[in-house]
Amino acid sequence: MLNIDAEFTTKQEEAIEYLFDNKTTEVLFGGAAGGGKSWVGCAWLILMCLKYPKTRYLMGRSKLDSLKKTTFNTFLEVCSAWKLLANKHYNFNGSSNVITFYNGSEILLKDLFLYPSDRNFDSLGSLELTGVFIDECNQITEKAKNIVASRIRYKLDEFELIPKMLMTCNPAKNWVYVQYYRPSKEGKQKPYRQFIQSLVDDNEYISKYYKTQLETLDELSKQRLLFGNWEYDATKDSLVDYDAILNMFSQRGIEGDKYISCDVARFGADKTVILYWEGLHVKLIKTLNKSGMDDVVREVRAIQQDFQVPLRNIVIDEDGVGGGAKDFLRCQGFLNGGRPLKKENYQNLKTQCYYKLADLINKGQIGITCSDVNIKQYIIEECEQIRMKDADKDNSLQIIPKDLVKDILGRSPDYSDAIMMRMYYEIDNNYGKYYLQ
Repeated sequence: MLNIDAEFTTKQEEAIEYLFDNKTTEVLFGGAAGGGKSWVGCAWLILMCLKYPKTRYLMGRSKLDSLKKTTFNTFLEVCSAWKLLANKHYNFNGSSNVITFYNGSEILLKDLFLYPSDRNFDSLGSLELTGVFIDECNQITEKAKNIVASRIRYKLDEFELIPKMLMTCNPAKNWVYVQYYRPSKEGKQKPYRQFIQSLVDDNEYISKYYKTQLETLDELSKQRLLFGNWEYDATKDSLVDYDAILNMFSQRGIEGDKYISCDVARFGADKTVILYWEGLHVKLIKTLNKSGMDDVVREVRAIQQDFQVPLRNIVIDEDGVGGGAKDFLRCQGFLNGGRPLKKENYQNLKTQCYYKLADLINKGQIGITCSDVNIKQYIIEECEQIRMKDADKDNSLQIIPKDLVKDILGRSPDYSDAIMMRMYYEIDNNYGKYYLQ
């Protein structure tokens, strides 16, 4: 092995120790800008390649173009600092995006964006890896991370290694927050995971001007990138606490009668979402990507029969296609723009139900059972967008319009709308009073 003169910050050394121990399989490093995230990732891959001949590693990021313009450049900087020469100690093939070392070890540069045409990352094929480094992991989905992690098995037994994955990121309220930051903060981190927060002040090798640049950012960016504040939220109009949203997936919710709520797709990209409830706990989530009225009726009836749900406890969005489904099923219809129940001071029924939903989430009374990490993330993101809007001229309470939510998310909030409709029964205590079944 070459004689490498490697210098690390204290935080980087901590990460390297975990990456070479015999019990840690996942390390999240960073949580701010300028903490030496990409450097430690590239350095670890190089050390592994040199120490273990003919092994194979993945260097990934959301988009390959960004990876080559940022992380790969850091790789070249590390090589230069350690006096590793291109075409002697290693070679980079720009067509295949593979770095090959003189001893046969490889680093594969990979795009980890979740494309609709490759939702299961079949593009990775039967790829087997010795280790993985994902830069800016907050920009990829949890599913992408899990699939890549499942490929770490190449030559592990030969060198008596265990699977290792290093991830870096800046503060973000998504699966990274849920799986790493919050458990670490609460002292509940799984023993095979480690989170190391490294700030710009922890990096003695960075330019003195870098911190000055960070200090000029807007307040939200400064809190995240300079101070590494995972909790800071500049959105003061949010109706729902973020941690309360996360808690829905680990709590039972209030027990009670059986219900079905259904948000019917209106346009091509929208989804029909059908939820089965027991009290205030979502027990089943059914998603139809493309559906007509017959499809909706068939699926709702199947769930109704499986769980013996009374018709009076089924509510369907009756705007558009849903109107026909409601008529066929003879269940409760939901008009988003309908009048608020009990003449309360809301812009419409939808707004009233969303305010009720926000209240119950914050009180910890809603539970959701969901094993699909993508759907779970959709629900979290959509519930984050339950935000108040300035009162109208009549001082009625409002939420931000659906068109704006779609612009923010890049999709329709189909899951949160289905959850919201269940609130109809929590507001109207007299529902089904005259219903015969």
